[in-house]
Amino acid sequence: MTYLLILIGYAVLMIAFGVILSRRVRETSDFFVAGRGLSAGLLFSTLLAANIGAGSTVGATGAGYRDGLSAWWWVGSAGIGSLILAFTVGPKIWRVARDQNFYTVGDYLEFRYNRAVRGLVASLLWIGTLFILAGQLIAVAWILNVTAGISKTVGCLIGAAVTTAYFASGGLFGTARVNALQLIIKLIGFGMALVYLLKFSNALGWKFYPPYGGEVDWDAYYSYTGIGASGILRYLALLVPSFVISPGLLQKIFGARDEKAVRSGVALNALCLLLFAFIPAIFGVIAHVQFPHLENRELALPTLLTQLLPVWLGGLLLGAIFAAEVSTADAVLFMLSTSLSKDLYQTFINPQADDRRLMFVVRTTTVVCGALGAGLGILLETVIQALTIFYTLLSAALFLPLIAGLYSKRVTARAAIATMLVSVAVTFATERMTAGRGYLNAPSLLWGALAGLAVMAVVSFFDGAKSKSEI
Repeated sequence: MTYLLILIGYAVLMIAFGVILSRRVRETSDFFVAGRGLSAGLLFSTLLAANIGAGSTVGATGAGYRDGLSAWWWVGSAGIGSLILAFTVGPKIWRVARDQNFYTVGDYLEFRYNRAVRGLVASLLWIGTLFILAGQLIAVAWILNVTAGISKTVGCLIGAAVTTAYFASGGLFGTARVNALQLIIKLIGFGMALVYLLKFSNALGWKFYPPYGGEVDWDAYYSYTGIGASGILRYLALLVPSFVISPGLLQKIFGARDEKAVRSGVALNALCLLLFAFIPAIFGVIAHVQFPHLENRELALPTLLTQLLPVWLGGLLLGAIFAAEVSTADAVLFMLSTSLSKDLYQTFINPQADDRRLMFVVRTTTVVCGALGAGLGILLETVIQALTIFYTLLSAALFLPLIAGLYSKRVTARAAIATMLVSVAVTFATERMTAGRGYLNAPSLLWGALAGLAVMAVVSFFDGAKSKSEI
């Protein structure tokens, strides 16, 4: 009951904060890009709050439970991608967005290619983004299940309701400020819990407990490279590109007030991710030692919270975890609702929609997407399953067209479309044929990217030759 009351209080606080801030949201530019006024500090906090979510907490701790300390590479890969974003794509695409007054990545894609590319990317990512929203809601459900005995179905619905309520009110302007509060709670909660659990576990001599599953390679389990080169490469291929070109992250960058804020805010977010990556991996190992027979490894973090921590610290960590899941869920809703309203509705259905109409559509789609995410969360089994689907589709569909379009003028719209279709098809076909193992120890995404790159080069060459012949 104590933990449930903490969650209720926290949820009410977030909703109230969002509603209060919504009074300052008067135009679509406030909702979509926070009036392009985010400082480096606000950009840092809203990015890090979005990036420390279900995968980085519940999912990564579950990976640590299974794989040991090498689970660092799940969040660590996100940090590497964010570091690349800070000094390459982030500042460059921010300048374009500022000069052309872009609100979404779809705006950029139509500007660089054409409307068809924008529509195809929006459609593919809308489907994929529902999976990442579902992943956040599954994590909320597991927390509620362990701490309050609430079923997974009801937990997904509660998570969707809380996130939808405060995001629909204030958009990026509101959530950037709510995220700052959430980030403080996260860092304090996870930091104090780590110190306590390390002290507790060292007192018990936790390395002498055999991990679950019988005979285990101890050196591998307690090594940060224990999953092997193929496992590390899979994480890098899946997550590094995703954190360079994620529309949700890029659209937050569009809200920065200047280029310096982009570099500083994104880089600080990257460094914090690289450090935070150690925490869930260590949590997973401790959980495995103390509770070696969990049927669902994604219950490792909530089990630690309720079984090993004193109530006051468990309550603080609970708030931190809940903050992690809902802050990432609101970032996903941001991606979904802005893309649907701007990239699909205003582009293809009602180009003449004014600010008032667009605000109505974006808030309506937020509610609808929240409900769909909850339904998908009920159907899917694990956080990592949901997130893997999203990151795979995101990288396969968007990485090559966005990067090539940003750095080369030779890539045509036809080449971009062909690249997307081939990359997605080859990636998922390889994934299915190899049962997720990849081919020749290389992840499926790498083969999809290579196939897409070859198609991009060929189509762009022939389009260029055709263009010259017509002159």
